[in-house]
Amino acid sequence: MTPLIEMNNISLRFGGNQALSDVSINLYPGEVVGLLGHNGAGKSTLIKVLAGAYKADSGQIKVEGKEVQINNPQDSQRQGIETIFQTLALADNLDAVANIFLGREKRKGFQLDEDTMEVEARKVLDRLRVKIPSLRVPVSNMSGGQRQTVAIGRAVYFKARVLIMDEPTAALGPEETQKVSELIQALKAEGVGIFLISHDLHDVFDLADRVTVMKNGRVVGSARTDQVSQDDVLGMIIGGVVPPQLR
Repeated sequence: MTPLIEMNNISLRFGGNQALSDVSINLYPGEVVGLLGHNGAGKSTLIKVLAGAYKADSGQIKVEGKEVQINNPQDSQRQGIETIFQTLALADNLDAVANIFLGREKRKGFQLDEDTMEVEARKVLDRLRVKIPSLRVPVSNMSGGQRQTVAIGRAVYFKARVLIMDEPTAALGPEETQKVSELIQALKAEGVGIFLISHDLHDVFDLADRVTVMKNGRVVGSARTDQVSQDDVLGMIIGGVVPPQLR
């Protein structure tokens, strides 16, 4: 099977700091890859290269086997890559409909086509099987899980093939965490590939098919979650030690 995403030998320097050094990682359709590492390990920088926020100094990005140039977030979105940052990038004063179509509004002549956007927003949220009683209240009045659903709904509506999720269950209670987990499983079943950045090893082992651990801007190692224990992964995160079964 051809990977959805291949990032090969990605390097990036900020002044005197080598943020990424020859990093390679891939992602297959319907797969969740957990990206792990301490703060400063390089995982967020790597993902921002894929999201178009940073441009790598060297390396190659392929989407479904074809080399692409990602110079900005619009390039990333055109490749079907959508990013849900921990902050969710939602406009708190706007409702769910406005947030789903923010920056990509539907128009009827010179006016916003509010009716069509509301119908389409309801369809995509129903598809995700999450109920939000009213789509017309400001998202600031919604729960953390509902806000996460709006952000995921936006990505799904615009036909994301690849979803980057940064700490998707941070600050959520157990019930809402379970709902987000169910959303991730539903997206997997549709063939969406997901990069999951998280500090919660329990979440990663529950949701991810593979893990990739980074330290000091390099990849320590990658493994299927059924190949390694949480202690193995902690050893990779803290000490950069690859467990014997991966050597």
